[in-house]
Amino acid sequence: MGADPARVAMAENLHRELESANLLLDVLREEQERLLSSGVSGLEEIVTRKAELLVQLNGYTQYRHDSLSLEGHEPTLRGMKTWLESDATKPDIIGIEKDWNELLEVTRSAKELNRLNGMLISSHLAKNQQALSILRGGRHDTGIYGPDGQPSRSATPVRSVITG
Repeated sequence: MGADPARVAMAENLHRELESANLLLDVLREEQERLLSSGVSGLEEIVTRKAELLVQLNGYTQYRHDSLSLEGHEPTLRGMKTWLESDATKPDIIGIEKDWNELLEVTRSAKELNRLNGMLISSHLAKNQQALSILRGGRHDTGIYGPDGQPSRSATPVRSVITG
């Protein structure tokens, strides 16, 4: 008796989803390297690649959700777990479960890396805003932010610093 075509399709989709997630993780690592080195050149290309991979991943995720729904399971993480447990005796489930667990780990890593990259981008933006403010004749902060998260109140006008 042959393998269940729906299960084979789910396994193939899950494997492609995992490959795309690993590619996204690589792109996020590259983004972080550039942000840490203050090399903003090439970030536009990285953003484009990230967007393409996210579209791809959304397609794979939608297929997985649709497949789970067709088999009577919730299109959620819990639904995937239930689906895996419902057929745990089938020989091909081990490979699917391995890919699924790896996908969950890669996804967690990607989310954390994306969060850290967002913090780096915010830091770059704050520095750029401060530099622009100084160039525009605004106030120069002795510290970027005060304890309340707002721009420091101990700022001194740039002109008085320059003219004495």
